[in-house]
Amino acid sequence: MIKQGGRTLLIIDDDRLFCEAVIAFFKNAAFTTVSVQTGRDGLTWCSNNRADVVLLDQKLPDSEGLQLCQAILGHCEQAKIIFITAYPSFDHAVQALRNGAHDYLSKPMELEELQLAVERAFRTVELERVEQLQQLHISRDSRQNKLIGRHGGLRAVNHLVELAAANQAPVLITGETGTGKNVVAKAIHYFHDDHAPSFVDANCAALPENLIESELFGHERGSFTGALSLRKGLFEMAEGGTLFLDEIGEIPLHLQAKLLGILDNGVLRRIGSQTARKIDVRIIAATNIDLEQAVIHKTFREDLYYRLSVMRIHMPPLCQRREDIAELSRYFLKEIAPDQNLTLPPEELHAMKDYPWPGNVRELRNILERAIILRTDKTVHPAHLLAHKPDPDPAKFAASAPHPAALLIKPLVDMEKEHIRNALTACADNHTHAAAALGIARSTLLRKIEQHRLKPGDSK
Repeated sequence: MIKQGGRTLLIIDDDRLFCEAVIAFFKNAAFTTVSVQTGRDGLTWCSNNRADVVLLDQKLPDSEGLQLCQAILGHCEQAKIIFITAYPSFDHAVQALRNGAHDYLSKPMELEELQLAVERAFRTVELERVEQLQQLHISRDSRQNKLIGRHGGLRAVNHLVELAAANQAPVLITGETGTGKNVVAKAIHYFHDDHAPSFVDANCAALPENLIESELFGHERGSFTGALSLRKGLFEMAEGGTLFLDEIGEIPLHLQAKLLGILDNGVLRRIGSQTARKIDVRIIAATNIDLEQAVIHKTFREDLYYRLSVMRIHMPPLCQRREDIAELSRYFLKEIAPDQNLTLPPEELHAMKDYPWPGNVRELRNILERAIILRTDKTVHPAHLLAHKPDPDPAKFAASAPHPAALLIKPLVDMEKEHIRNALTACADNHTHAAAALGIARSTLLRKIEQHRLKPGDSK
């Protein structure tokens, strides 16, 4: 029985003893082995199943192996055919390879020799799939690099994207969460070429503080506990392309100097390495915090701030681009359900334009995706999913009073401030320990301390 989604080795050979020996040899392998004895049965099997690797005998009762290669590849185009024959010749080998065979073996053979050939074939299949996935991701990213809309300052953004794409200077993209800063980064990267070199996306806020240096810069084997092998960092993975550093304000201060060095000199040193290497990477950074304030409060290096913001692009919030909501909605409907011809009624669109969109473009897309899932026909009704609906009677809204229970609830900002103060008290004002206890980065804690104006001693 073939495992669903598993790998398969197909043997097409009329020598039953050979087939049984191969099946027994590979019984514990990480793939399923099946056999048929005629060319016709082999083609029938391939038309109904997926073969990853095929052992194809030259002499079959009803056909020649050479004649079957193209037919097999017609059904399983990714298959790797290992051509086997008891009558080896140079001409046969050349003809088999021309007909699409991946490898050529002669009988009799050692099973270990066959094992090496099969493993090589499976490895080639996997490498090709990885490459295809990478190309798919590149193609998808290049299609999603278009900035939709023309209002609320987006014309100026498009102009700056064009200027940024014309050089390799660092770019700093600012704006609220969900405004599409990653789309701007991809637009710059793919502006001239849909098949541009690698675009590597790194969310600095999502990287654990104790691993962020290794993730970004890589490490040598044995450089620290748990470093069992050499590891390339995200900078090296982006070689020749673009590294997008999202939430750049979350990078700890002690690593900001290392990042500045790479920007200034184009030289990278892995953790534990005694040698530095030149690296060619274009840096695009993004943040939803005020880095100028972070510089003032000493949570972000001033020199790094100015080095990153050689070009600065600000993405306006969706509430300043309400005229773009119709165009964005049409785009997302086609992207999410490309073949379904969905429509958005005018009254729904009107309600969406009145909504404040605190989550910006990301929230708009999520709302539309939910509405598509919940629809009962070709019409999409997202308005009832909005978290806040404008009241049609402003006077009634102004006269409404809060529920009595609401008076007993502390504002969320006060709760956060108290929670941080308690954590600092428990950790004796040690910021590193307090950040670990709260489950946030130390840089995030420092920003929160400044935001809530907590001073040393307030926690005592």
